[in-house]
Amino acid sequence: MSSLKFGTSGLRGLSADLVGRASALYATAFARYLLKSGHAKPGDLVLVGRDFRESSPAISATCIGALRRAGLTPIDCGTLPTPALALYGLQLKAASLMITGSHIPADRNGIKFYRPDGEIDKRDEVAIGEEALAIGDSVLDETPAEAENRTTETEALFLDRNKSLLPSGSLAGLTIGVYQHSTVARDLFGQVLAHYGARVVPLGRSESFIPVDTEAVSSETIRLMKGWAPEHGLDAIVSADGDGDRPLVADEAGEPLRGDLLGLFAANFLGADVVVTPVTSNSGIEAAGSYAVTRTRVGSPYVIAGMDEAVAAGKANVMGFEANGGTLTASRFSVEGKPFDPLPTRDSFLPILATLHAAAKAGKPLSAVAGSYRLPFAAADRLENFPVETSAALMAYLRASDANLADFLKTVAAVASTSDIDGLRVALVDNRIIHFRPSGNAPEMRCYVESSSESEAKALLEQGLGLIQAWAAARL
Repeated sequence: MSSLKFGTSGLRGLSADLVGRASALYATAFARYLLKSGHAKPGDLVLVGRDFRESSPAISATCIGALRRAGLTPIDCGTLPTPALALYGLQLKAASLMITGSHIPADRNGIKFYRPDGEIDKRDEVAIGEEALAIGDSVLDETPAEAENRTTETEALFLDRNKSLLPSGSLAGLTIGVYQHSTVARDLFGQVLAHYGARVVPLGRSESFIPVDTEAVSSETIRLMKGWAPEHGLDAIVSADGDGDRPLVADEAGEPLRGDLLGLFAANFLGADVVVTPVTSNSGIEAAGSYAVTRTRVGSPYVIAGMDEAVAAGKANVMGFEANGGTLTASRFSVEGKPFDPLPTRDSFLPILATLHAAAKAGKPLSAVAGSYRLPFAAADRLENFPVETSAALMAYLRASDANLADFLKTVAAVASTSDIDGLRVALVDNRIIHFRPSGNAPEMRCYVESSSESEAKALLEQGLGLIQAWAAARL
């Protein structure tokens, strides 16, 4: 049985299941959907980008061959950040595919799909799936192919966007480490930061793929950053996930900042009037700026839908971000008197630059600037390789009755209220929050918590993960 399925961010599954026929199948299905829906006509361009995973070049080549045979003109954009590919697609009014598994383990991969006007939505996912189902087991040519390469043009457009965001020299005097690992954003980060006058220190470059989850930063990544920060006298460390659409920022001590805090920096930097963010983002966001907040389910399609609704209602200065820090813009903003065009897909560069600019402008350590928001302390982590069936059973049990939920949390605290927008978010009587949510695209069970102190948040997170593990073990 194939592991492939659509989740919160495109098609995901084991690399072994995606290489070969499945790549050709879904690329063909996407092409047929574009042609039937009128989003493309025969011969139109379709862009293909990829991350540094070992399986990505083969998947990319297979998709290029399938797209050409389906009647479109594929363009190879090479290894580059997803937001760079999306920006180039918007400029050309061309559909695109990004071959990436983002932050998930190296043995997995995926495909993100973009219409000429931006990310596909849930209705598009259904339509693409129906096209794939219609093709079924019929004979399908899986022959890989090459295409015209436009990596240079795609990167140049993205660099121009980010090199015009801040005032000239605005990061002068800062020493910033770039944790390069295997993110496709690693070299572009260095170019952009140096452009603004920062001294850039490359760190931890790897030729093998390293999955970095910016929403649940691993203890090993934190250990590395806490070692690098004093060793190199760093003011901050920046990085991103595998495809460069989720930011990671650590302060001068190597302590990572929450992704939703980075999104908050971006919202205030842009002067947003409307902020759209999932229910998993910090509960203190509503009080941290002069904007209206809309809460959604987890995943960029839901954030984009929320932004579209705000724009359709006549709202201006609309943006959004996820708890992982990926920041999206739906309106054209004016920054330093210059237009900043919308990019309605997750981007790691905007929140990173906004955060560093805030610290530089304040002339204070990043930790002090971040602390000035006084958000509730939040923490999140996940149990990897957690069977999807088990997480579904747990969520069904918790939702079945108030008694079940109360019993499950009896060693933690009594329940005050719940929210079921995405997963189960529980407000406790002592004002702490604990949120249980299965991942939408991987066999992982996630837990998010908030409390009044960092130590309490960490303790609650440990309790929550322990309860999940104990419940799963009791079922065996």
